[in-house]
Amino acid sequence: MDVTLRGYHAELGISPTYAENTRLPFHPTPDDLVDIGLDCYGRPQSLRSDAAAAWHAMREDASMDSIQLLVVSAYRSLEYQVEVIRRQLDDGKTIEDILTRVAAPGFSEHHSGCALDLTTPGYEAVEEEFESSPAFKWLVTNASKHGFHLSYPRDNPFGVIYEPWHWCYSE
Repeated sequence: MDVTLRGYHAELGISPTYAENTRLPFHPTPDDLVDIGLDCYGRPQSLRSDAAAAWHAMREDASMDSIQLLVVSAYRSLEYQVEVIRRQLDDGKTIEDILTRVAAPGFSEHHSGCALDLTTPGYEAVEEEFESSPAFKWLVTNASKHGFHLSYPRDNPFGVIYEPWHWCYSE
């Protein structure tokens, strides 16, 4: 872990043993990010080029089955991840609680440029209710055909809450 990352962790109150305790891998910043369009809030999003190609193919296949997949979040820089955590700390949450919902800077799959938080019309973004959507059922059946997997199922070994909206591309 480099000096900048250690500084961010110290500033946020993240334990130096975070990686060992969670077993989450470190994700270096990708050098091949490409634009994938706007998210459901109108913000530009990007992914690694191979993940972007797989995302576009998966979204098109879903569309053929009358399923609309919407991006909530894709690539996040270290600085953006720090801000996500800072906002929650400012709202009075503890770092221990935050880290069950948001990975430490450098350890988020979003930082890899391969992760997507997804939603569909009629469902709140990043809420467990997404699992009852036709979009989630479609993803469970079809996402692996495009190289995507559900990263944080119930009772995952990383201590992260169940996130039916979080899908990650792996080669």
